[in-house]
Order: sequence, then C-alpha cells, then structure tokens
Amino acid sequence: MEYRLLGRSGLKISVLTFGTMTFGGESFFAKTGNTDLAGARRQLDLCLDAGVNIVDTANVYSAGRSEEILGEALDGRRHRLLIATKVRFPMGKGPNDEGLSRHHIIAECEASLRRLRCDHIDLYQLHEWDGQTPLEETMEALDTLVRFGKVRYIGASNFSGWHLMKAMETARVGGFVPLVSQQVYYSLQGRDAENELIPVSVDQGLGVLVWSPLAGGLLSGKYRRGKTAPEGSRHLQDWGEPPVYDEARLYDTIEVLVEIAEARGVSAAEVALAWSLTRPAITSLVIGARTEAQLTANLRAADLTLSAEEVVRLEKVSRPPLAYPYWHQANTAAARLGPADLALLGPHLEGRGARL
Repeated sequence: MEYRLLGRSGLKISVLTFGTMTFGGESFFAKTGNTDLAGARRQLDLCLDAGVNIVDTANVYSAGRSEEILGEALDGRRHRLLIATKVRFPMGKGPNDEGLSRHHIIAECEASLRRLRCDHIDLYQLHEWDGQTPLEETMEALDTLVRFGKVRYIGASNFSGWHLMKAMETARVGGFVPLVSQQVYYSLQGRDAENELIPVSVDQGLGVLVWSPLAGGLLSGKYRRGKTAPEGSRHLQDWGEPPVYDEARLYDTIEVLVEIAEARGVSAAEVALAWSLTRPAITSLVIGARTEAQLTANLRAADLTLSAEEVVRLEKVSRPPLAYPYWHQANTAAARLGPADLALLGPHLEGRGARL
C-alpha cells in the first residue's frame, strides 16, 4: 500500500480510503447497501490487512447509524485507523439541525464523537456548501474544534473552486486553521473536477480524496453497450449521482477499460481505480462495497501500475471537451501556463504549439 501526504499537512494516508456509506442501510442509504456490525468488522479486517489506514463516513449516513456501527467495529483498533467524517446535512427537523453554523458544527461534532466512541476526529469535512452562513463563522467554529483537540485536520467536500478559495482566504485573514483537503466526485466517467477543483488543489496544496471513483458502479465492467445489465442493477437512465451526460463516451471508455483489464488479467474496476491514482493532486480514493468480494477486488487496485500507454488511452477516450475559458487558453496562452493550468490543459496541448 502506498501512502501520500494529505495536502500540505504532515499526515500520511493510504491511497485507498475505506468508505462506509453502506453501513446501516437505513432510509435513503439502503440503496447503497446494508452492512451490519459483523460485516463491518470483516471489511475492516480486510482493509487493515491491505494496509488501509483511513476510514471515511458522515453523520448523515443512515442518520448516524454508519458512525455508530463504525464506532463499535473499531473497538480495540482505533489506534490503527484515522477517522474522517462530515457535517452539513440535516440531522433533525429543527431550523438549526443543518448547515455550517457554529451551533450546528459544534453540536454535530460532539454527536459524531459519541457515536464513533472516540475522543477526536482526524479529518472533519464540510460536507457541502452553505451559502447562508458567513464563512467567518464556519471557519472559526472549525478552528475552535481543532484548538480544543476534538478535531485534528479539516477539509471540505462538494465545494466549487471559488467556494474553496473563499474559505481558504477567510481562514488566512482570520488566522484560523486552514483546510488541508477536499473530497470530490472524479472518475473516468465524470471529469468535471479537472476544470477548477484539481487545479485549485495543485495551486494551493490541497489533498484530494475522491468519492465514487467507480461512478456508482458504472465503471465496474458490468454495464456494456447493447447488453442488459445484471439483475438488480440500475438502468443507465436512472443515474442521478453521478449523472450520465454522454452515454456514447461512457461506453467507449468502458470498452477500453475492459480491453486493458482482460489483457492484464484484472477487473475493469481495478483499472479504473489505478487510472485515478495517476491523476494530479489525487491523494486517496474512497472505496466502499456491498460485498467482501467487491472490497477485496477493489483493494487490489493499490498494487496495479498502469503503463504510460494505458494511461493515455484511458485519458483520451474519456476526455470531455474543454469549456470556456479553457479552450481559449489552450489556443492562445499555451506558452505561459503554470502547473495548475496544465493539470487540465496539458493533455490537450500535446503536439501543439501556442497560436499567439
């Protein structure tokens, strides 16, 4: 297992993070899985044996049940694993039971600590943007939690580029503890994060954790052009997260994934995960599984190294068109681009020179 520094912190985390959205299986989250305590313990054993040193959850997963199961499953093993959890979404019906206010952040941190049966959270992440709470209030609340020892590091998830920059500047001006990471959706199926979020991470030294690196199973190899998906699987048009905007490009990508996987004697999922680990700024991929067999297969991706040719093939077949202003920058600014710019534009400029 490889370990990478989390942003500009001194914390090293494994390139695979164990995700626990499947724990509990209550309400909406029953769609993702219903791992019970015994199953959680077995999956943690598999992860520890593979060298995984970080587990990701959220207070909202199964209305807190995911954290509770994780807390029980960690009994006697807390010192071997870092815990990342999140705050933002509704945890009750009251007017202050959601958001990123000081009230909600501190109350939910204390609730998460009780459920997790521990005295601190290693990485506390803002689960989503809150446009109604002043960022000064949010960042000061997180700073308070760090200084009182309840949280070690802070991050954000599902922010836009300007949200991230505003949060980091607010922390800088206020003298608050800075963000060290962000958690984003990013995969061969959906590369939107390359427009702003990956360049921001390169430029600002943020670590990147990736949620749903297999696009909710779309990149597992079981969805093929012209073939019926296995029984119990969703139809392609049913996907809301992540949405499918270009079905043709998705199937083209899957075909290349399967070709590489068959040639290597591995699964398409392993190839998709291995590709993600080659991308700029990526620190760790959050993987979860309904079954032990799926988890075991996904854990093998940490040991798979793709050739440069395989990486390029996958990049080209899954590459989306450049949005504005990036196509303009590719055409006119190629001679004066920095590392953060090239995280997006580099592949588009191969074999080209600046036009102006």
